[in-house]
Amino acid sequence: MNLPNKLTVLRLIMVPIIVIVMLLPLGTILSGVLAAAIFGATALTDMLDGKIARKYNLITDFGKFLDPLADKFMVISTLVVLSYKFTGYLQLFCMITTLIVIMRELAVTSIRLVVSSSSGIVVAANMLGKIKTVTQIVYIVTALLEPVIFEIIDLIANPGWTNYHILTYASMAAMTFFTLWSGINYLASYWKYLDPNK
Repeated sequence: MNLPNKLTVLRLIMVPIIVIVMLLPLGTILSGVLAAAIFGATALTDMLDGKIARKYNLITDFGKFLDPLADKFMVISTLVVLSYKFTGYLQLFCMITTLIVIMRELAVTSIRLVVSSSSGIVVAANMLGKIKTVTQIVYIVTALLEPVIFEIIDLIANPGWTNYHILTYASMAAMTFFTLWSGINYLASYWKYLDPNK
């Protein structure tokens, strides 16, 4: 197994560890910092394995299959846990955006399978898809760290900011926008290959 594939397998192994750390009753600060650090390091392996595979021509069928799967497991599992942990309107909006992410990923994955099997065309990730992934990572890290930052500020100055989640809402909105836009773009680009008579 080459290095990019090892990094992808490592990313898969890290997913349950992120979930466990997020769910353990460690307190807001410790849980948030640990989960964000592990998630950030795991997301970094996604960038590294792709760059290494392309630079040294180490692209394999195993990597093509497992890499996008590991990405989806990493993002979706973390979003589901955030939906569980949040409360009030933030929980509602997180659940809605998580459903949007899941539906978009299912739709794009289905398009890729149908187009590649019927036309032999490989549906590669485009720039919008990459921006979508970056906004998902930014949102998750923000949602994990914003409570930590504001709890520390509240401990020092007591302004009562912990309940606002301004940065989380903003990054959630950006993630949702790019998730929808990239999904619609894939549908529009490859719809001509989906023949309803076949």
